[in-house]
Amino acid sequence: MNIVVGYLPTPAGRAALRAGITEATLRSTDLVVVQGHHTKRWGRHTGPEDTEAAVKEDRAALDESGVSYELVPVAHDADPADVILEATDRDRTALLVIGTRRRTPVGKLIMAPTTQRLLLEAGCPVLCVKAGYDAA
Repeated sequence: MNIVVGYLPTPAGRAALRAGITEATLRSTDLVVVQGHHTKRWGRHTGPEDTEAAVKEDRAALDESGVSYELVPVAHDADPADVILEATDRDRTALLVIGTRRRTPVGKLIMAPTTQRLLLEAGCPVLCVKAGYDAA
């Protein structure tokens, strides 16, 4: 069994990665990190250089964790939800970990399409982690 994490170098994606590392450590299992690309918008205070730094920092956290992991890149023309769902179907997956942004009450009614698909179609439990979560 393994744990699959949907990862982007965003606060929500990084929180999901931290939670995935924690869960993999607690369960003594492997981690599959489906690494998407974050090119549509960088947010208010981040740019490509900040994203590269985040990816390097997160890769170091994976290496230091001692957890066995596999990185699965999402091609630019691929649907991230499809790649994540394929990863959960490929092996017996104990848990899917995804990140979500904090939302206003109205924003909670409108869920991101990828998140919605993963919650509805995943054949395993899904842990949805809010941006800012720190497993430490």
